[in-house]
Amino acid sequence: MFILLMTATSCGFLSKAPEGSSTPVPVRSSEPQQTPVPTAEDPLKEMMADMTIEQKIGQLVISGVDGVQMDEHARELIDTYRVGGFILFKPNIASVGQTVTFLNSLKAANAEAGGKTPLFLSVDEEGGRVSRMPDSFADVPAMQVVGKSKDNRMAADVGNVLAKEISALGFNLNYAPVLDINSNPDNPVIGNRSYGTTPELVGNMGVETMKGLASQKIIPVVKHFPGHGDTSVDSHIGLPVVNYDLERLRSFELAPFAQAFKSGADAAMVAHILLPKLDKTYPASLSPAVVSGLLRKEMNFGGVIFTDDLTMGAIMKNYGIGEAAVQSVLAGTDVMLVCHEYGNTIQVIEALREAVQKGKLSEKRIDESVYRILKLKYKYTLSDTETKAPDVQKLNTEIREALDKYKR
Repeated sequence: MFILLMTATSCGFLSKAPEGSSTPVPVRSSEPQQTPVPTAEDPLKEMMADMTIEQKIGQLVISGVDGVQMDEHARELIDTYRVGGFILFKPNIASVGQTVTFLNSLKAANAEAGGKTPLFLSVDEEGGRVSRMPDSFADVPAMQVVGKSKDNRMAADVGNVLAKEISALGFNLNYAPVLDINSNPDNPVIGNRSYGTTPELVGNMGVETMKGLASQKIIPVVKHFPGHGDTSVDSHIGLPVVNYDLERLRSFELAPFAQAFKSGADAAMVAHILLPKLDKTYPASLSPAVVSGLLRKEMNFGGVIFTDDLTMGAIMKNYGIGEAAVQSVLAGTDVMLVCHEYGNTIQVIEALREAVQKGKLSEKRIDESVYRILKLKYKYTLSDTETKAPDVQKLNTEIREALDKYKR
């Protein structure tokens, strides 16, 4: 129903990500890119009019799950809390058949619950050491290997390959590509996940991979804004600090993101890093100065903004997770990523509900995010239809044929 409605009424949302400039230098703009104001004839507006505030808040949350099959917690998150989607990790992915069945069961539960909005089914699949795919799938190289090739065609082919792998299992969103510049040899978390050490290389390669993913109708989420490359602390464990001013950030860390935004990026993930010269109080993911000021207004980004995982040490050691979620929405983010523990997801949802009830968050502010989220889901034609198990041998042959030519 969801896709049929949009296909008939709003074909523009179904187009591919637009081609764009490869210029890596950020350009300031005094006018932020605004989310279109829905009209009475807008099917998104019509859908939102039928949603309760609880259903709208659910769309702002992507949750992790336990185990390798649907359990009562996952079902409750769908039936009762109407979450916007799920993220799976390696412990959730035991085999091809099991993963297809798991994702199909989540989609079926969403349809049975009367959900008119398909789920984000997401994964971190970067290639190299950050891979969640079943062991039977062919390997995809780390982005450092891709960067060393200096071949934009390889970067595009890697995006296509990653999209084929994850879509074969039923995923529709990938937290990739990494646009962090690997400028600090002591960085414990980026390293070979980055294409390289210069803004130009990272921007050019990252945009090609992003386009490759989008061409296969997989939503790419560029990360980790405003740049996690020059840190010496892993934000999974603690809160990294980047002491650069805005002039330096514009000329270096922000450049690949500016290039991606000019090239049609639809979604971005904001990191849990403190930039005291922009905001002495809040890390980027909770900072109005970074999210609404820098990302939305100066860099003119009108797409969907995801937090990095709110259960990471950078947040959990410094804030209550519910408090952090409310502050993040106030800052301007759209989707709260809660990767671990059912109780954490419930805390986030309940905190957002309470913030609306007490007037700290307005329903208008929630609506702004929900509209962007629905628009993204429509553009990429998400659906809750069943995914058929792939022919793994055929898929692996396609992957090797696409990538082996770059080994010569």
